[in-house]
Amino acid sequence: MPPKEAYDWLRAHHVETSLLESMASLLHWDQSTMMPAGGHRHRSDQFAALAKLVHERRSNPQVGEALAACGGHWDEREPTGVQAANVREWKRAFDRVTKIPTDLAVALARAASDGETAWKRTRPENDWEGFRPYLDELIRLRREEAEAVGYAGEPYDALLDEYEAGETTAALEPMFQDLRSEITDLLGRIKGSARRPDPSILDNDYPIAAQKAFCRQVAETLGYDFSAGRIDATAHPFSTRIGPGDVRITTRYNERNLSEALFGVIHEAGHAMYSQGLSTEHFGTPSGASVSLGVHESQSRLWENLVGHSAGFWRHFLPLAREFFPCLRGVGEIDFLFAVNEVNPSLIRVEADEVTYNLHVMLRFELELALLRGQLNTADLPGAWNEKMHEFLGISPPDFALGVMQDVHWSAGLIGYFPTYSLGNLYAAQLFEAASSELGETDALFEQGDFSPLLDWLRVNIHAWGSRLPPRELVRQATGREPDSGALVRGLNKKYGELYGV
Repeated sequence: MPPKEAYDWLRAHHVETSLLESMASLLHWDQSTMMPAGGHRHRSDQFAALAKLVHERRSNPQVGEALAACGGHWDEREPTGVQAANVREWKRAFDRVTKIPTDLAVALARAASDGETAWKRTRPENDWEGFRPYLDELIRLRREEAEAVGYAGEPYDALLDEYEAGETTAALEPMFQDLRSEITDLLGRIKGSARRPDPSILDNDYPIAAQKAFCRQVAETLGYDFSAGRIDATAHPFSTRIGPGDVRITTRYNERNLSEALFGVIHEAGHAMYSQGLSTEHFGTPSGASVSLGVHESQSRLWENLVGHSAGFWRHFLPLAREFFPCLRGVGEIDFLFAVNEVNPSLIRVEADEVTYNLHVMLRFELELALLRGQLNTADLPGAWNEKMHEFLGISPPDFALGVMQDVHWSAGLIGYFPTYSLGNLYAAQLFEAASSELGETDALFEQGDFSPLLDWLRVNIHAWGSRLPPRELVRQATGREPDSGALVRGLNKKYGELYGV
């Protein structure tokens, strides 16, 4: 088969496979937002059936034959071009999927659906023992997957590579240790400061209807396209790309706290704007897909932290917020900005401040490593969680729901996922620093409600590239530097040094 004929077959095959995967995305969105409790068993069967079809298509021997026919045809002509990137990533995916038996892929899909449904039921009841068997099964299956895929270092690497291609435990551990040291030093200085914000101004009456309207206006102003998206409520906020022209976000509302829903919407809108910026022409191929979870997270954290918590953002949006929420009409800009940027170690990762957030991620990373290495079992996981919470943040959870059961990820078997959150923070700071050097004073743009220059910069330097470059290389190309923690540490020290006088 000539290379072009083989490539055309591969493209058509993968586009059709992506359509099946988009059906699973829609089913997951429905399960998380609207599905009645009685639909669980049937939904689990649907996920299993789709997983079987997708796995069979992705591991089809004809894919391997077509890839062999393509050879290095496009690598020799344009190494970073669309065809070369697609063939490279199709081969990487094929090599992985063909190592995973169909029965295991189906079992993982079913266990993830069962686990997430069980988590939704048992977490409100604080029922760790009711949830633990589901987690045990997911860990067993993920270990089996790691062994099937293979690894050079340790089992965790096989799972991490699924979310952040090329990353390893050996590379992350020293990076995270250095970052933890810097954060701990800054946190100590903040704790010693005499300056304190008044967080009580955020604890007030924020009607849900007004929150929905305000959050929608903020997301739209930032650049989220509602003609190709929507916002719904769920237990754990997420963004999902159903397909071209359909990228949805979710959040959760708290009548006494605007920050929970607002920053959740900004975070998920960051993800969604990345998904909306991917090439529709190349849907179903790597060139039209996001490159990694770390880069995806860089987009959400950039908009949430570096834009949504900035002075320029609130100079623009605080007057509007006062119209929606009368309780804010007597609150000054400086006091409000300090309150939304308060640093205060807390129990919940998704509600953590910008300084302590990465400590939550590192805690989960270390526990996942221990679980995969066989150094920790689920019976002892809550105790290990509480010990690390006290060690890292100086606080202890009062129950399972606010501790070991707070995240949805483990219930869906997403082990190896959490490190990408901290990688996203590192990438976000580096990208924002590079964008700011090109765009000029971004705070002045934000104050005018003009966020399009930043979005355009991200469209050109990140979104348009899809998966044509590996994650670290994409960040290196966009910023001119190797990815590291420097920009994040500089940004945190500057911002919170000014706020807290340290």
